[in-house]
Amino acid sequence: MALARGADRTWLVALATAMWGTDALWRQPLATTLPSASVVFWEHVIIVLLLAPLLPRAWRALLACGPRERIAMITVGVGSSALATALFTAAFKFGDPVTPLVLQKLQPIFAAVASFALLRERLTGRYFLFAVPALVGAWLLAFENPLHIEVSQVVPALLALGAAALWAAGTVLGRFVSRRIPARDVTALRFSIGLPAAAVVLLVSGSPVAVGWDNAFGLVLLALIPGLLALGLYYVGLSTTPAARATLAELSFPATAAIVGVFVLGADLSATQWAGFVLVVVMVAALGWHERVSRVKLVEAPEVEPSPSR
Repeated sequence: MALARGADRTWLVALATAMWGTDALWRQPLATTLPSASVVFWEHVIIVLLLAPLLPRAWRALLACGPRERIAMITVGVGSSALATALFTAAFKFGDPVTPLVLQKLQPIFAAVASFALLRERLTGRYFLFAVPALVGAWLLAFENPLHIEVSQVVPALLALGAAALWAAGTVLGRFVSRRIPARDVTALRFSIGLPAAAVVLLVSGSPVAVGWDNAFGLVLLALIPGLLALGLYYVGLSTTPAARATLAELSFPATAAIVGVFVLGADLSATQWAGFVLVVVMVAALGWHERVSRVKLVEAPEVEPSPSR
């Protein structure tokens, strides 16, 4: 059933993307023993199998939409689900589990521009009071020494930057599609479209399909917690949250991932990285609080008709 118009759920977007921060618990061990394309392929296979009962209705909903929604959903499935996840997984092969967090550094900028161009969301001046400090915090969190970036950090940064652009597009296009299609169907479509794309990446890269039963448990946890459950909650929140605001809430992801990296995976954070962590957490929390109590919203989204109940 469609959510009520105007029911902002920025907090739910932040909660869902915080769950993505647990990703490194399972992705890093898998990425160090398996090709990234193999990990992404099986991640999609597991989720599509679990969502199989929802697929017929989801595809009927997509076919009932216009060509713009279909193109947007294909872009989300291929780019934001399969290709971006492959880039992100590959970034884990180049150092500590905190390094790939650079992918969040420019995502809000990409998403803000795209949301204005595609969704006609208008940013108020107050938006940048939250966006600029949050981006500074993400930059500080990404690099041990933010003023001296080593060559070894360039490759994962480029991989992460590509993932950032694709995930930002996914945020905006997912918001666009969710105006017409319920969140559960958007989730099912994203992974069912992403699976063939992940298979192509697997074949082109020459990565093996067989991954061994000893990796099965990690793959299932990866698919279920930061994958299916988090993304399902994410699309519920995104359906009533402007994309430009949602992408700031998504900075809860690197903050949570930093906690996992330090206290579980043994990564070390410098003083500036801890400062960035605090800045990101404060800005994301303040963003959610502002949108719940203030009558003046940070992003003014155009009025649209709610999606019909399905």
